[in-house]
This record gives sequence, structure tokens and C-alpha cells, in this order.
Amino acid sequence: MRRQIQIPRTNWQQKVEEVGLVFHTHQNQPYWDESAAYIFTSKEVEKLESVTNELHQLCLQAVGFVISNNRFADFGISPDLAKVITSEWEAEPPTLYGRFDFGFDGNSEPKLFEYNADTPTSLLEAAVVQWHWLQDVHPGADQFNAIWENLIEQWQWLKDNNKLKGQTVYFASQDHWEDLMTVAVLRDTADQIGLQTESLLMEEIGWNEIAQEFRDLKEKPIETIFKLYPWEFMVKDKFGENAIANLQKTQWIEPIWKMILSNKALLAILWEMAPNHPNLLPTYLDSPRDLTQYVSKPILGREGSNVEIVSNYESAKTDGPYQNERRIFQEFYGQKTFAGNRPVIGSWVVGESSCGISIRETTNLVTDDLARFIPHLIGSF
Repeated sequence: MRRQIQIPRTNWQQKVEEVGLVFHTHQNQPYWDESAAYIFTSKEVEKLESVTNELHQLCLQAVGFVISNNRFADFGISPDLAKVITSEWEAEPPTLYGRFDFGFDGNSEPKLFEYNADTPTSLLEAAVVQWHWLQDVHPGADQFNAIWENLIEQWQWLKDNNKLKGQTVYFASQDHWEDLMTVAVLRDTADQIGLQTESLLMEEIGWNEIAQEFRDLKEKPIETIFKLYPWEFMVKDKFGENAIANLQKTQWIEPIWKMILSNKALLAILWEMAPNHPNLLPTYLDSPRDLTQYVSKPILGREGSNVEIVSNYESAKTDGPYQNERRIFQEFYGQKTFAGNRPVIGSWVVGESSCGISIRETTNLVTDDLARFIPHLIGSF
């Protein structure tokens, strides 16, 4: 694994806009950055793929562990909500995708930072934009990127196995560029297999009090809907109780049991279940215990907010809205830098399988929402 300087394509801004990435620059600095690329060997990619598949299965076991041992309080989940999650886990509603975030330098084992299995973004960049970059710049090279194809296959599987209720699959998000682009990819892949689809903003989802059901802007019942909106937000919203009470009428993708997988308390549960696992970092709830160097994270934090790093040689602390959240304490990963940059590998899971990677890098210790997206390829360029 190495970082190699690249010459950006002429009119690269126009080229990425043509495939949907309209927000490619922030404050005159590129968010999409093709002035460099990460080069992986086939063996390194196979390692990331196998580790991702293994940890995904371990995470599913962790959901069962939390349910069987009634560990919901560690996640800040109430007893009433725990009953709903348990019921939905047993019902096996449809699920689509998720993204692991790893520290990796090509030499040591990949280490899990966290798992976003409810609302992962940067999907357009990962599945589409970096693939088009590869075809233009290194047309003879390969890339670990079957995300688009796997999404199509997953929709087909859900359709063939009658997992999707109703005639239409709805796609909803907030009115934010990153969310809208992610939802557009998911809707496009559903369209590819002939599903009837519609898009809504979250605030456009209606509630019919008489029929006791969610409806679209044309008053049609919503039976299946993908929502790029965190469950921890939904359960606190005005109509959260309706969503929970009507899971038999309206099924949400991702399902509510993914509240466990996208909560950083999961990392402590994983370490409890599999201590000394080569791809996990020691992680504890509420205190660092025997860790002398660690990262303190809010269990429901996002985009690097309210993170504190305590280390003998490096330290950092970020602001944000999660200062009052319960926290986990994870061993500090002193990752190798590449020309002063710290990459985080996003490893994508669709259905049950690893299917591609993406890379965000920053010169900071904490990866935040302004970290640059860097393309990758497999080979020796």
C-alpha cells in the first residue's frame, strides 16, 4: 500500500459533476482529490475483503449477544425500544448495506475504528466517481469496487424473495447534498432491476391519522422506504412512535435493529466477545481501564465531533453537539502517515458481502466531514 502523486484530469470538476458529484470543492480546497491515489497489492485487497466479511459476521453475532444478554442499556436503548428491536431482528426485515472504517497501512492487520450500518454516505464517490476516474486515468488497471453491481444484486435478491412490500420503494433523506447523492445511487440501482421508485424528503413523509399509516405526497400508502436518516433521530422525532408502532405496515430500510450496529458501544461488545481479535482495538464503556493511550468517542457521535485523543506523543480534541453523550474508550491507533496524510479505509458491505473500498484522508488526527476522498487502484503503478 502506498500513496502516489497523480496529475488531475483536465477539467476534472466538470468530469465528476457529469457523474453526479456536484459538491467536489469546499472553501477552494478539493473534497474529491485526484492529485493522489492509493495503490494496493492484490494480497492487501484480499486481506481487507476477508477481514470485512469476518467482522460483519461477528457484528451480526454481537446483535444476538446484545439481545440474549439484555445489554441494551449499554447502548442507551430503552426497554420498550429493546422489545421492538428484538422483534424486528427475529422477523429478518430487508437490509441493504453498511461501511466499516479501518486503520490500515498495508503491513499490519487492519484495525476496526467503527461500523456505520445504518446511514453510511460517500457512496457516490465510492461506487461511481472513483470508477470513472480509473477508466480515464488507468484504463488497464483494476479497483476493488463492485459496489454498484452488488447493490443491483441485492435489490434483485430482495425482489425475488418477496422481501419488499407494496408496489413502490421510496427513498428519503434530508435536503443535504451528501445525503441526496447517496440516495440517488441507491435509487438508480433499484431502478436497474425494474423496481418502481419514488423520492421524498424526510419532512415530506405524511402521516394519515385516520388510516394510521404513512403516505406520500399523493396520499399513497408507503409500505417500503429506504431512509438515509438515523434511527436514533427517528425514535425521538414527532412521528417516531408511529414508525415504531406501524412496522407491520411500513418497513424501513435500514431496519431498526441496526441501531445496535451503528452505535459505538458495539465496539466494546465486540472486544468483550472476542478479546485479542487481531482486527479489533481494545475498547471499553465509560472508562479507559488499563489503556494509557486511547480515543474517547461519543457512542452516537458523527463526523469526528466531540472526539478526544489521549496519547504520549499526539493529542487532539474536537468540538460538536455530542458532549453529553455516553462514551467509549478505544485504544489509540498510531497509524502510519503517507506524506503526512492519515488515510481511513471505508470497506463496504452490501447484503452479507464485502464488495469494495474507499479512502478518506486528512492531515489531522481526527477524520471529520472535510476529509478528502482519494481514489485507489490495484497494481504497481
